[in-house]
Amino acid sequence: MNDQYVIGVDYGTDSVRSILVNAADGNEIAAAVFYYPRWKDGLFCNASLNQFRQHPLDYVEGLEYTIKSCLLQAGPAIAAKVKAISIDTTGSTPVAVDETGTPLALLPAFANNPNAMFVLWKDHASTAEAAEINEHAKKFAINYLQFVGGIYSSEWFWAKLMHILRVDEQVREATYSWVEHCDWIPFLLAGGKDAKQLKRGVCSAGHKALWSAEYNGLPPDEFFTSMEPLLKGFTEKLFTKTYTSAESVGNLSEEWALKLGLSINVIIGVGAFDAHMGAVGGQIEAYHLSKVMGTSTCDMLVAPMEEVEGKLIKGICGQVPGSVIPGMMGMEAGQSAFGDAYAWFKDVLAWPLHKLLPKSTIIDADTAAKLIEETTNNIIAELSKEANKISVDESSELALDWLNGRRTPDADQLLKGAIAGLNLGTDAPRIFRAIAEATCFGAKAIVDRFNDEGVPVKGLIGIGGVAKKSPFIMQMMADVIGMPIRIHKSEQTCALGAAMFAATAAGIYSKVEEAMVAMGQGFDATYTPNASKVPIYKKRYNRYQQLGKFLESEKTSVHILEAASL
Repeated sequence: MNDQYVIGVDYGTDSVRSILVNAADGNEIAAAVFYYPRWKDGLFCNASLNQFRQHPLDYVEGLEYTIKSCLLQAGPAIAAKVKAISIDTTGSTPVAVDETGTPLALLPAFANNPNAMFVLWKDHASTAEAAEINEHAKKFAINYLQFVGGIYSSEWFWAKLMHILRVDEQVREATYSWVEHCDWIPFLLAGGKDAKQLKRGVCSAGHKALWSAEYNGLPPDEFFTSMEPLLKGFTEKLFTKTYTSAESVGNLSEEWALKLGLSINVIIGVGAFDAHMGAVGGQIEAYHLSKVMGTSTCDMLVAPMEEVEGKLIKGICGQVPGSVIPGMMGMEAGQSAFGDAYAWFKDVLAWPLHKLLPKSTIIDADTAAKLIEETTNNIIAELSKEANKISVDESSELALDWLNGRRTPDADQLLKGAIAGLNLGTDAPRIFRAIAEATCFGAKAIVDRFNDEGVPVKGLIGIGGVAKKSPFIMQMMADVIGMPIRIHKSEQTCALGAAMFAATAAGIYSKVEEAMVAMGQGFDATYTPNASKVPIYKKRYNRYQQLGKFLESEKTSVHILEAASL
């Protein structure tokens, strides 16, 4: 094969990264990262209200900057041979758009309105709406939640839409449609000007928006209107047809071709969520749980359609034909907080540094800032080193990983994290160890659910920042689950997966499995369970489950008391 090049764009929670790849062998020619400036400054977010919004300008500026940076690194000769661009994003991260498909926040009247911006996956302001959807679905003969594990989450498309329409009349009046981030960026690159023409990926549609071929598209208007009249007619503004990421939305528009310095012959692929493309970049195999581990985790599993026909997996984030690999069933699970749990504890420990060092009379402001940066950058590494030295017994400190609610199994974003068994000998490494262990227990709960529902997990694949950077946590996960974990070699599996789909959409490969073989980078580490630790973790996992059940029962009791007082 002659050298042909593709670009994979990966939108994460904090930044967007693009890589330029040789489609012949997957060799990474150039890479660039752009950190969202408005997000970094904490604009438009309110953690106490579970409100996390991102401005579309962060996305647009990052798209242009990273692609142009890659092309500059590669040089004009390679830029001339770029054949396709595909993107992945976090999700469900939807936004309100007008009839032209323009996010409302890009209009002057809504430039600073958080409700007109992308509602980030971790935004849980719509927990009440999710609860309503779950109760409402019980009234219908057809179970419209059957393909999303039977429970709708506040992290998803319809709950977020209903919340925004309810709380903001101006946004409601200006909203024509509701679009996922992963569907909007390809539309933007292809020069889309009509929201009705926007191509929706089966990944976002099936896992978050209740689309299914089983009932010829989205649930009927009656399903939504009888729950919330504000949703009347909304399905007509959305979609019935969906597309796999192996397909194209069209060519790069003249505007973006000029902006980027590329040809209008460049193909733009259908978008998908980061974990779905990341699983492909990480060379997923049938019945192997591909764990994309970052701020949260998304766990992907694929299986031949004929082998899982008729099986409905309870409490996961959906099972959608073709959402990962066309022709195979794609199943999604995950944890709402993973790296975020470690970052939270780091921020707790760093509070005195940020609060007190700038006020120091001993050192100047510049030195204080450097000390803060140096110390905070090293906290997790030092905690991991010290925590690894601790011998754990059955009664050691124990935590729950639900600091941002529970995604799976059995979504419940109202659940809270907890740390139990504290005493005066408990120090920071012991607390960190308990938190890390809890995230591993959360991972085991997902594996157990698949196994219990008749979909055997035959192997684990680790992908993402935590998988690459934390041997301590990866070894603990292998010990807790009792199964080896292979760590994929690529630093950018999500972007690489997007590049593989770009190569497929451009016709360089006839199917994405061929792109995976040719462009895959393989694995560079395997963590094998320590036989001496597996038994103690089994006992501690039982305690984790007991603690979780106790807190769930306490939450239920509180809700009953609140209802009684109304």
